[in-house]
Amino acid sequence: MGNVIHSEVGLDTEEQASSENIKRSLVKTISWRAVGTITTVAISYIITGTMALAFSIGGIELVSKMVLYFFHERAWEKIKWGK
Repeated sequence: MGNVIHSEVGLDTEEQASSENIKRSLVKTISWRAVGTITTVAISYIITGTMALAFSIGGIELVSKMVLYFFHERAWEKIKWGK
């Protein structure tokens, strides 16, 4: 009976319960980078006093760190330790 209940709620495999899909990783990547980039732009503006330079720094940081985070997140998904 336990298997029937787990099947009905979609928890019939351990992989489904512990795996994270690519769409979720993408949304997490974008939301985290938004927070990080706003912070970077604010700090850059405080240091440089120039909004254009602050947005240039933020733009470079946004793209580079988004790509790095995505691949970092996907690599960690393959590691079984701690799951």
